[in-house]
Order: sequence, then C-alpha cells, then structure tokens
Amino acid sequence: MDFSSKLLENAVNEVSRLPGIGKRTALRLVLHLLKQPSENTKFLTEALSGLRENVNSCEKCHNISDTVICAICNNPNRNASLVCVVEDIRDVMAIESTAQFRGLYHVLGGKISPIEGIGPQNLQIESLVNKVKEGEVKELIFALSSTMEGDTTNFYIYKQIESYNVITSTIARGISVGDELEYADEVTLGRSIVNRIPFEQSIRS
Repeated sequence: MDFSSKLLENAVNEVSRLPGIGKRTALRLVLHLLKQPSENTKFLTEALSGLRENVNSCEKCHNISDTVICAICNNPNRNASLVCVVEDIRDVMAIESTAQFRGLYHVLGGKISPIEGIGPQNLQIESLVNKVKEGEVKELIFALSSTMEGDTTNFYIYKQIESYNVITSTIARGISVGDELEYADEVTLGRSIVNRIPFEQSIRS
C-alpha cells in the first residue's frame, strides 16, 4: 500500500495494530477522521489519553474502574456473598445487561492456557481464593466460556477452594460450547445465570 503522506502512513500503521483491523480498514478509519472537524479528533485523542492515564483496576474485583473501588463493589444493594467469576470486563458488561444478577464479580483477566504461556500465577486467582478463605463468599458462579481453557480454569479454582464452605456453581449450558459470553443474547445469558447448576454436576456430565 503506497502512501502519499508519511503522517497518513504512520496513523494507518498504528490503527491497524488494533485487533481485527487490517490496513484497508485502518485507512478507511483514518480518512474518516481526517474528514471530521478537528474538535472530534481532539475529543477522541483526549478520551484515549484519559483512559490510559486515569483508568484503575478495582482493588476488590479487578474490574476496570474510574475509582479505586468500582461502582458495583461500592453498591450496598449488591449481594457481596455471591460472586460471579468472569474472564474480563466484557463479560461483566454482558451479564449486567441481563439485569438478572445482583451479586459481585471477580475478573480473572484471562484463562489458563499453557499454549499461550498463561498459568494460574498470571491471573487474579490468588485474590479470589483469599476471598473464599476469609469467609466473604458463600457462592461462586463460574461464568467462563465453555472452552477447554475455560473449563481448565474453572476446575483449577474449584480444586483450590473445595475444602472451604462455599457453594460452587456454573452457568447453565444455554450458552453453546465454545461461545464467548459477550456474544450471547441477553435472554439466553440471563437464563443461564438464573438456572445455574452445581459445579460438581458439570464435571460429571
């Protein structure tokens, strides 16, 4: 791809680094930005800069937050004894959109995947186990995707906490095997949360 401007080429190269965006799509986006009023571009760059400089990880659940403790963890109307274990913020957003869950979350930041070099030590598993040890949690809902990596992560956590007095459950298989939560429709996902099953049962099935 030949560029008449080095600045244009640099912008396209940077945008094309984003996941799922190739050079042609990046060029289309950059050219769109060039056609917009300069204030629009300024707002975008300020939003991205603010995101990088000021975004926090919630100290309690590791969700992305503007504050030290996120709004969900700070909400006194949430059931703090019920914790839903998810991979990342996209899963939190998907479950929240169902309006079927009133507990708290614990964001792992990924799934165990030896092929990608991701082990338990690379995830927020230890802090989750500590919550269980401290007696804060009465039930853990495993809401990772139904993949080998998701199932491996669920089982690893289960083995870490099985000696403690905590209920473990997993979302019902209304979500197709291999599907990511963020792509499930709200009704299906909501029913999967409400109709969750004991984790031990999911191991045997």
